[in-house]
Amino acid sequence: MIGYALSFLEYKDLLRTSTSISVYFEESLMRRRWSLALYLAMALAPLAYAQSSRQRQGDVEKTASGELKIVPVTHASVMLEWSSRVIHVDPWSQGDYSGLPKADLILITDIHPDHMDPKAIASLKKEATVIIAPEAVAKTITEAKVLRNGERTTVTLGKPLTIEAVPMYNLTRGPSPGQLYHTKGRGNGYVLDFGGKRVYFSGDTECVPEIKSLHNVDIAFLCMNLPYTQTPQEAAECVKSFRPKTVYPYHYRGQDPQVFANALKGEKGIEVRLRDWY
Repeated sequence: MIGYALSFLEYKDLLRTSTSISVYFEESLMRRRWSLALYLAMALAPLAYAQSSRQRQGDVEKTASGELKIVPVTHASVMLEWSSRVIHVDPWSQGDYSGLPKADLILITDIHPDHMDPKAIASLKKEATVIIAPEAVAKTITEAKVLRNGERTTVTLGKPLTIEAVPMYNLTRGPSPGQLYHTKGRGNGYVLDFGGKRVYFSGDTECVPEIKSLHNVDIAFLCMNLPYTQTPQEAAECVKSFRPKTVYPYHYRGQDPQVFANALKGEKGIEVRLRDWY
């Protein structure tokens, strides 16, 4: 079969020269190849979409003001969707942001490049995007609204969202004696209040008194990596002090989050969620 029926006269014309026959069959073969490629693309597209959806599948929490979707991206990077608005926490270029929506709000915790990434911020912000960050970050991300430790602000994302800056710092760990990786006042953890659902992001920190004194936290994202923050065991002890209902170990490159989960087994009222961050 050569793709369509030929009349006798057409067939005679094709036989006039061997060159015409060769060209005809080459064109016919090319049409078949394109048809096959198009068929395969259409057949495989739903599979690719389904696979992408599974990879991007997050957790959904109910709040008094609608659903809150939580999507881990990488390391300390998280995307939240609430009230048809998008929040990106510590976006980092090492994460895969393909297919994720741009931000209505961006929160930055610290000056280190895995938290403050100007390239990632530029790729995710829109004209009206609000950026909230500590003062040290605002020296580089100059459009950021400064929020200092202990301060609160409210951003309207369709509905009011209250944001509180929580101190994040080291107590003992540093690059050399007398120095700390994270000094008090430089960076922010954040507590976000989504219609009564309180979500905490630790940023880079050890278990400082300000974390232990947190209350009514529904969901916590807690860091654990050495030498910069704390061990999984220390992070688990920290969780026992302020007792969030749900906790995600994150920012744990080089550590085993299962050690953290095991240390919290048997703790009533605390759910540990292990997700793929790397």
